[in-house]
Amino acid sequence: MKPAPFGYERPRDLPAALAILAESETSARIIAGGQSLGPMLNLRLVEPELIVDIAGLAELKQAEHRGDELVLGACVTHADIEDGRIPDVTRGAMRAVAANIAYRAVRNRGTVGGSLSHADPAADWVSALSALGAKLTLRSRVGVRAVAMEEFIVGALESALRPGEIVETIHVPAMPASAHWGYVKSCRKTGEFAHAISAILIDPAAGRARVVIGAIDAAPIVITNAAELFGGRIAGDYKERFDARVADALLAKAGVSSPVHRHIHVGVLKRAVREAAA
Repeated sequence: MKPAPFGYERPRDLPAALAILAESETSARIIAGGQSLGPMLNLRLVEPELIVDIAGLAELKQAEHRGDELVLGACVTHADIEDGRIPDVTRGAMRAVAANIAYRAVRNRGTVGGSLSHADPAADWVSALSALGAKLTLRSRVGVRAVAMEEFIVGALESALRPGEIVETIHVPAMPASAHWGYVKSCRKTGEFAHAISAILIDPAAGRARVVIGAIDAAPIVITNAAELFGGRIAGDYKERFDARVADALLAKAGVSSPVHRHIHVGVLKRAVREAAA
């Protein structure tokens, strides 16, 4: 199939893009890499009257190390991260995640901001950046606001973006030297959508951990104080203390009713814990 007819605007800069979105009296969608929106247009799952192309906006392609965080423009591509063209504050964690997103052709065009805005529960950055404690800057013509990743994804294919608002930057905290990282996803074959994702950032020295269970039919499960998964405390023996029964109970409470699906998610989380401890 081919898309339904739509208007097309390619603004020269970010203020112009925000003005178009604010002034549009029709249904408008933003396109950057087009790796999510393109197929949806072709299948007529969405039929916007206007497409606003932000792929050429230099303001959204910047990446820099500011203080103790990495600030990424929304149009930074997965390949930019995979190939090391941006500063790395996560000791290789983001680069490894990027390298395993779909296929290279997708990574060349797909953008971090576009992936987050699409809010697919099976998208890698949705879970990975939640575990890394990232925050987003959202901008519209009337102002700017900051939102934590765990508050940005509010449901399957549903984000906290307001009309006329776009993701401007992603702020990723530097990973402490004492922290461990584990990221595992389960796919039927390489490059396909994940049906289970687990991401864990655990710092035994500080007694802290963030755990994310993604690729469920809702927003990811983000556990910001994950001690309950490790017998009530986080220490150097966390691998041995991981309690699969607690993980299963958390999934059931979150609405994952199928025992088979919970078993797959718990197994993937267990592998992520082992990866972090390796």
